[in-house]
Amino acid sequence: MRESDNSSLSVVIPLYQERENVAPLLARLHEGLRDYTHAWELILVDDGSQDGTEQALFEQAAHYGPHVRVIRFRRNFGQTAAMQAGFDAARGCLIATLDGDLQNDPAEIPRLIDELLARDLDLLQGWRRNRQDALLLRKLPSRIANGLIARVTGVRLHDYGCSLKVYRAEVIKEIRLFGEMHRFIPVWVAGVTAPERIGETEVGHRARALGQSKYGLSRTFRVLLDLLVAFFFLRFGARPGHFFGAIGLSFGLLGALMMSWLAWVKFGLGEDIGDRPLFFVAILLLVASIQFLTTSVLAEIMTRTLFASGERTHHCICRQTDPAAAGWKIEQGRADEAT
Repeated sequence: MRESDNSSLSVVIPLYQERENVAPLLARLHEGLRDYTHAWELILVDDGSQDGTEQALFEQAAHYGPHVRVIRFRRNFGQTAAMQAGFDAARGCLIATLDGDLQNDPAEIPRLIDELLARDLDLLQGWRRNRQDALLLRKLPSRIANGLIARVTGVRLHDYGCSLKVYRAEVIKEIRLFGEMHRFIPVWVAGVTAPERIGETEVGHRARALGQSKYGLSRTFRVLLDLLVAFFFLRFGARPGHFFGAIGLSFGLLGALMMSWLAWVKFGLGEDIGDRPLFFVAILLLVASIQFLTTSVLAEIMTRTLFASGERTHHCICRQTDPAAAGWKIEQGRADEAT
């Protein structure tokens, strides 16, 4: 890799059960990047496919050359883990991502790169304005989810689910993805850069021609749960003690006020308070307050321990092409040194 090439590109594509799409995908991508005049590489992450995708990927990598790198998971870990593995392996100053189903056109990547650099953005998100999917199973749930995400997080985008994106590597590598957080990448990016450095642009979208979709209506409900987690980490990820502590202090204050009132009733008015529901509610609030305050301290300790430990190593990869032997594809098919 040439250190001075700020437009060197890594294209990351996660695939799962996409054997039929492998060959046409790589053909279209090489055609689309044929005139790209900077060094680029392609990182294909097989998320534990069992339909022959792995074999097809390694065959295509051998056909096109060392700039095509393949990472194989031991089993299916999910799209988020696949994308994180691709980001970890990427060596370019820019990173582009798209799905392996050919519903997005790889030929649009150079245009997105030019727009990202012209608008001086850290992330350019694709917007499938004319989406070619079923209304009830894909489009309607997606619109509802996009609206909720934009309203809760404050990151105003039309299409969070579009995998066609271009990032600055220095920004996306600051983020660790886990669970099923790939659909919230713009939200996580907003945690390490200014929201105005996140933009979107319209991209084309095709109906799936080969293979079967891995998405369904059930994913909408998972989005709601993931949204709660994303909101928490966005607002309190570095200071979880403030979240739990605020609840604990509120419960404690309310319980203390109730107990003060009951103490005046007991000792000032001489009335019995042992069978009053308010007495048990006050006790419950005070106990909950102690639990939340203790949780806040433990959360702060865990957060600081995690930050001090650095990045964790992932052990889900079982096979990949040799990064040391991987080249860079540049104009006229010439390959530069990998280092």
